[in-house]
Amino acid sequence: MRAARDLMKEENNTRKFTPLILGVDIGGSHITTGIVDIEKKGLIPESIKRKYIDSSGYPENILNGWTEIINESFECYKGEIKRIGIAMPGPFDYENGISLIKDQDKFKSLYQLNIKQELAQRLSINPSDINFINDAAAFMQGEVFCGAAKGYSRALGLTLGTGLGSAVVVNGQSKDAELWNSKFLNGIAEDYFSTRWFVTKYKSLTDITLDGVKELADVVKTDLYAMQVFNEFGRGLGHFLADIIKETEAEVVILGGNIAQAFNLFAPHLIENLKALHLHTEIKITELNEHAALIGAASSWDIKVNKPKRYK
Repeated sequence: MRAARDLMKEENNTRKFTPLILGVDIGGSHITTGIVDIEKKGLIPESIKRKYIDSSGYPENILNGWTEIINESFECYKGEIKRIGIAMPGPFDYENGISLIKDQDKFKSLYQLNIKQELAQRLSINPSDINFINDAAAFMQGEVFCGAAKGYSRALGLTLGTGLGSAVVVNGQSKDAELWNSKFLNGIAEDYFSTRWFVTKYKSLTDITLDGVKELADVVKTDLYAMQVFNEFGRGLGHFLADIIKETEAEVVILGGNIAQAFNLFAPHLIENLKALHLHTEIKITELNEHAALIGAASSWDIKVNKPKRYK
């Protein structure tokens, strides 16, 4: 009997939650890592590392590159248990850690590879100490944990950039909303709420090709066509969000990604459109910026261990 109690005590000690978690944000061309103090809800600055990764490379090169930068962050780690939360683009088997990406211009060589097992072996840690989360969900998990969505029980998040990411938060837990391919006007949502729409729309008005949204924002004060593009984007986004806000009962919408940096240019028409539909949901931009997904990935461990009690 005593031996059984001792065994249970040892098991409980082994599973003891540490407030320091390594967050990892994996993108198509980079990996960013950093240690998050779950109790203090902040990043340890000296632990933040970033590295370029050739996502079209061989599996060994990709995995070794990830391992190298993770270990660099771990040099700042003082805990006994090296727990990791990883924000990863899909398609991906997040529970088992298996990559299902095959029809994109990234990570094709990792298709059907058990990333969790591969990283655990290279890092000399238990596979159960690695937790994967969808990258869009991680963005919103970070914002609800200690960012712009903190204190809200129901929230919606969009990342606006080269593509459209989306996530919905209910009772402190974020999940991928997969809105990118939702039907909208003459195509899908991503056709209208991404960088390529701005480039295409401005070219149709002026026959001038710009690199992206930043270049358009730079000329908006002197270019009526540029202002017209931002106004139309705001109206369209308001129209798109209206039904989703009603369906999800979101109390706040958080916008992230490169396009969100031009929020002040399209916000008036976005908010005006929502108010015309009798919707007064708050629209805010990210507070955590490029660190949102990293913090969200780490804080997913907090939810896994402590459940939603922290968010009540």
